[in-house]
Amino acid sequence: MIITPLRPERIGDVLRLMELGDPYISARTLSDYWLYATLFSSTCPIAVEDDDTVAGAVIAFRSQDDPADIYVQDVMTHPQHRRRGITRALLESVRSQAETWGCQRLYLTSEPENEAAHTSWTALGFENVPGDHEVNGVSVISDFKGPGRSRAVYQLTLG
Repeated sequence: MIITPLRPERIGDVLRLMELGDPYISARTLSDYWLYATLFSSTCPIAVEDDDTVAGAVIAFRSQDDPADIYVQDVMTHPQHRRRGITRALLESVRSQAETWGCQRLYLTSEPENEAAHTSWTALGFENVPGDHEVNGVSVISDFKGPGRSRAVYQLTLG
């Protein structure tokens, strides 16, 4: 397996992969993935297997308002390739780029009821940021992504 930046020729593969993430990941449009591959490829790595299959992808962005932060929007590993370290390798690629830029933090959000995500993020060293209430033992920030869009927030401090 190799970890490589998302490129335009892989957009269709990533779109099909992200479609498998329902209900917690919503596939974006082809235009969105073109944007990620063209303007954000250094923080949008994909995992490619020896047979040329895209087994995983991360979509992440460096904040323009706070360049010390990188927000991880989507993390997806193909169900047939899980539990092989792909997510860890993809996030390590993003972390490495973040450290090259001198960033201080990777962060991401999750629906509070996504227990698999909570387990994954904490196992990967992310801490659940204290919020204003809890859901099933997970700290949640009300309206984090807008009215009615409460989220569990996780961060990994760098440096």
